[in-house]
Amino acid sequence: MKLLFIRIPFVSAVAASLLGGCPIMVLAEQPASVPPRASAGAAAEGPLAAEFAPPAGWKQPRTPWGDPDLEGTWPISNLMTVPLQRPRKYGDRLYFTPQEMEQQLKAVEAQNDRYRKEEAQHRLGMGHWMEETQLPIQTSLIVDPADGQLPAQTPLGKEMSSKMGSDWNHTVFDSVADFDSWDRCITRGLPAGMFTNPYDNGIRIFQSPGYVVITLEMIHESRIVPLDGMPPLDGAIKQWLGSSRGHWEGNTLVVVTTNFNGKTSQTNFPTRGSPREPRAASTGMKLVERFQRIGDKRLIYTVTVDDPLTQTRPWIVRVPWTRDDGYTIYEYACHEGNEAIRDYITASRAQRAKDAAAKAAAARKTAAPKPALDGATRSQ
Repeated sequence: MKLLFIRIPFVSAVAASLLGGCPIMVLAEQPASVPPRASAGAAAEGPLAAEFAPPAGWKQPRTPWGDPDLEGTWPISNLMTVPLQRPRKYGDRLYFTPQEMEQQLKAVEAQNDRYRKEEAQHRLGMGHWMEETQLPIQTSLIVDPADGQLPAQTPLGKEMSSKMGSDWNHTVFDSVADFDSWDRCITRGLPAGMFTNPYDNGIRIFQSPGYVVITLEMIHESRIVPLDGMPPLDGAIKQWLGSSRGHWEGNTLVVVTTNFNGKTSQTNFPTRGSPREPRAASTGMKLVERFQRIGDKRLIYTVTVDDPLTQTRPWIVRVPWTRDDGYTIYEYACHEGNEAIRDYITASRAQRAKDAAAKAAAARKTAAPKPALDGATRSQ
């Protein structure tokens, strides 16, 4: 079966439909009346802040073929307590005061203790699923805009997002369209897949001449990034994780990703501080990631998310990664053939049928005529 790609004006939701048995992937054009978009802050994309500078005398290691060496396991579990969006009370501050850090420490210790108690009691609660948290190193993953908030969505972005299903924001399930790509064990998408989750936060980088491979523990997927010389993928070909091309800027690996299929969310609710409602990523989204090693066990990860169709300006996440080759990446056994989606749908349908039957029975009882009294009773 062939895919038919049709480019249409900005008129309605970007969705798949059927025409003569041939699936159509609709690619929306940006409307002519789009308001001017703000640019990402130069400070967020520019030189590293002083706290991220390499130690004195440290030299960037290199692979046998001469590329900067980024290989190793870089779990981001230490970032689990950092919310994607900054709590409003911190304003434009990226870092905590000493007093705020004391409060954060108490909260982290209380949460970890609560999970340990659940495990000791052999309960299948959050302690069974969650990894232990650490102190947050900054008030939000987002460093630009300065207030740490996701930018406003365009009208198309709001429309697309409102039609995205997820078991986090739906209560009625009738088809796979009511679930997101993570529910279906396909992918968390990008950039969400590069952010923290309550578990399975392992990231491993492999290198070979001409390629870098970024393996994610969650959803057991690997991003294969060709380096200089690989031509871009044809724009008509859309993929769940898009198409990535990498190059070196000094010792920094820069990865540019396009060709997204428009079926994933930019955000993922289990990442702390993410909106419950999905943030749709369009086929026009572009990611620019930077991987800059600053020590034997330190790397700075930066991603700029630019989606002119769905958001009014780009946004940037910048965080430090810590290398830990002793971290164990476990098998992620979820796959689209699992029964969870079917069970959600059948249970939802059964519950609605039960509720409808109960409602109909109550209506019949209310409408039923009262029995006539016999003559003896009437004479009394």
